[in-house]
Amino acid sequence: MSKIVAIAASLYLVVALAYVGFVPAASAHTITNSLNSAIATPMALFSFSGKRPSNLGVNDGKLLACPTSPNCVSSQSDDLEHKIAPLTYKGEPAKALEDLKTVILSMPRTKIITAEGNYIYAEFTSALMGYVDDVEFYLNAERGIIEVRSASRLGESDLGVNRKRIEAIREQFA
Repeated sequence: MSKIVAIAASLYLVVALAYVGFVPAASAHTITNSLNSAIATPMALFSFSGKRPSNLGVNDGKLLACPTSPNCVSSQSDDLEHKIAPLTYKGEPAKALEDLKTVILSMPRTKIITAEGNYIYAEFTSALMGYVDDVEFYLNAERGIIEVRSASRLGESDLGVNRKRIEAIREQFA
């Protein structure tokens, strides 16, 4: 871990020096890219992405139920451990989905996998270990809400990351 800290500190120093003019910007860019490669290569060994689920999506107006593990939240869940409020929107549903996509893509290490009709499926990857969370959104125009589900692919606990993510999306989406 100390090597990662040293690399991060070096990167910070180079960027800071480039900012104040002590290192030419082109050199800083080259050094930054080299450090990013040096960090990315060993981190690839710690990628815990798991396999993309094949059972996601909307079936009869429902997203997949959360597993019994505490690393999932869903607006369609009945139990308090997994329950989270759906997103609300005003205006046209198509505009709401476009705004939601903008919010999702503004978040780090995020990739939209599917955006069809009233459904969006995105993957969020953690910075350090490469854990992937599957996050789904289903716009229910009849009810005027966007149902949400955010679940970790691997592990038991997510330390509240999925709940915090949905609340961060809610805050930006409002």
